[in-house]
Amino acid sequence: MTNKSISLIVILLCALNLMCVAQEKTSEKRAITIDDDFLIKSVGAPKLSPNEMWIAYTVTTTVLEKDKSYYQIWMTPIIGGEAVPLTSKTQDSWDPVWSKDGKWLYFLSERNDDYTQLWKLNMVHGGEAIQVSKMKKRGIGSFKFSSDEKKLLLTLKDRDPEKIREENDTSYVKPTSPLPYVIDRQQFKQDYVGYLNHQRNHVHIYDIPSQKLTQITFGDYDDASPDWSPDDKWVTFNSNRTENPDGNYNEDIWVVSANNTALSDTLQQISKTPGEDTEPKWSPDGKWIAYLSVKEEYFLYGLYRLTIVHVEGGAPKIISEIHDRNISSFRWAKDSKSIYGIFEDHGMESLVKFKVIDSSMEEIIEGKRVVSSYDIGTKGKIVAKVSSPTVPYEIYIKESGNLRKLTSLNDSLMSKLKLSDIETISFKSVDDWDIEGFIYKPIGYEEGKRYPTILRIHGGPMSQYSYGFAFDAQLFAANGYVVVKVNPRGSTGYGEKFGLGIMADWGNKDYQDVMKGVNYAIEKGYADSTRLGVGGWSYGGILTNYVITQTTRFKAATTGASATLVIANYGHDMYQRWYEYELELPWEDNNRELYEKLSSLNKVANIKTPTLILCGENDWNVPVLNSELLYQSLKRIGIDTELIVYPGQGHSGFPPSYDKDVYQRYLGWFEKYLKY
Repeated sequence: MTNKSISLIVILLCALNLMCVAQEKTSEKRAITIDDDFLIKSVGAPKLSPNEMWIAYTVTTTVLEKDKSYYQIWMTPIIGGEAVPLTSKTQDSWDPVWSKDGKWLYFLSERNDDYTQLWKLNMVHGGEAIQVSKMKKRGIGSFKFSSDEKKLLLTLKDRDPEKIREENDTSYVKPTSPLPYVIDRQQFKQDYVGYLNHQRNHVHIYDIPSQKLTQITFGDYDDASPDWSPDDKWVTFNSNRTENPDGNYNEDIWVVSANNTALSDTLQQISKTPGEDTEPKWSPDGKWIAYLSVKEEYFLYGLYRLTIVHVEGGAPKIISEIHDRNISSFRWAKDSKSIYGIFEDHGMESLVKFKVIDSSMEEIIEGKRVVSSYDIGTKGKIVAKVSSPTVPYEIYIKESGNLRKLTSLNDSLMSKLKLSDIETISFKSVDDWDIEGFIYKPIGYEEGKRYPTILRIHGGPMSQYSYGFAFDAQLFAANGYVVVKVNPRGSTGYGEKFGLGIMADWGNKDYQDVMKGVNYAIEKGYADSTRLGVGGWSYGGILTNYVITQTTRFKAATTGASATLVIANYGHDMYQRWYEYELELPWEDNNRELYEKLSSLNKVANIKTPTLILCGENDWNVPVLNSELLYQSLKRIGIDTELIVYPGQGHSGFPPSYDKDVYQRYLGWFEKYLKY
């Protein structure tokens, strides 16, 4: 072999080696970043076609550069294969619904004006979308078809009398300045709405062929969740029609004729319990109405129980009582003998089926995952929107006892990311209670090495950290932190007594529970006890405030949309009914003492933790007043603090640019105090 040949071989081998190295580098996984949150696509509820061959769903894509999310409808085949977009990227479309014969796909969109209308696509011949509803100055929030698909059941807010006058009165002169708010309701505020007047939500029927809109419920009450009877002659809904609906939580189930008018008297009360009864659904055989009920004495912390009542009256039967867990997203089986629903339990959210006759429960989609929504086909196929600790929501089908993934919206992105190793934890807290949670280990975790640690506290308080994909925890883990997520008392998924553990006792047992979680991480050798951070949003922020007023162990805190001085919120936020139920009137007897006891601001002098405070400017859930009080107090006593107020924002649902800003500030704050 000549020297020239040897040289050529060496060159080829070097080139091949470089190519292999390059391929290895390009295939290396990277740590998750803030921008990945906006690359993750969200999938909507799956909708099975009548022939059970296709699934329609909404895909939400965020474009950070435009500070906007776009909603597009897609369709994927059950047998597997390439998904097909059905609507344009540039025109938001959502909430697809198949016609009974499968020839049309209906959906909601704002295409011609600022009001949401119903549209349809021809699934046989194709073509452009056709507008179905054409209501003037009214938009659709949600809808239900009559059995012949010629009518829509809608809940619409009463129109502003001033705007009606402006449109119809030729002599009307529009004021140069906005009219003052005239307030005479006891419940006079609502987040994302603002000040409330007497424009109530009522049930309407929209006739598609004639484009006629008819109101069928009336009065100074709000009506919600309407549902057709199988013969379309009656409508059930829930409403608080007590003498003073602004003063209590007594929602009941009602039935009214589909032909009702303001002069008719067809309204019938179906449930009469003093608690909250909501989301009624008629059984296919027309004999029963199922709904969710909460006991009056537990109004906020109680479980949503699956309940049925005969349409002709009688005592209601609680189907899920013996299972002592929250039920949601329920629907009747075709034979009216069973009811499907989503069942919260120990961080899992499973699809289950209850037998009406004996309340027995069968798990359909279970395990360490979260089922968010589902659909059941005419022939019994079951599809669901499911997430697991390392997989964002995708759509799956249940087949032969297993789940098969039908969508792959985020597979490409997730294949490039290093994700945290997640450990489920369980430990004993005060009073020997069993508490559970999750620990996310930092990327590149080394056994025996201790890491800066962040205690993340969930909002609610009636919610739970679950087995679903958690971007925030993954982001902190990618930045070198151990993340501790605990489900303290007040959380769902552990029974009613567990949820009631913080009633009128905020920041006590739940504080003990989350601190035991931190101790667990230290005892296991994961957490560096000298570099602890804590943070949360809403009740997560409220409990964060309780934490930093009771211990100086944390070197940094982030508190978002939190309460600090409870008495200042009575009449200022939207929860006056809540305060009166749980804490009673602040000026009577010794009630004020409880208001003051539960106010973390009264212990602000104990705080030694540098604290980042965040809130939406127009938050009527937990108003910015609370954040301002905390900020001013910390500033006054010399604790390092910053107040971040997001212009025009409510409690949550920020634009992408603000969401990114929140994450950047979290990382910056913890980097400053925990990375040394």
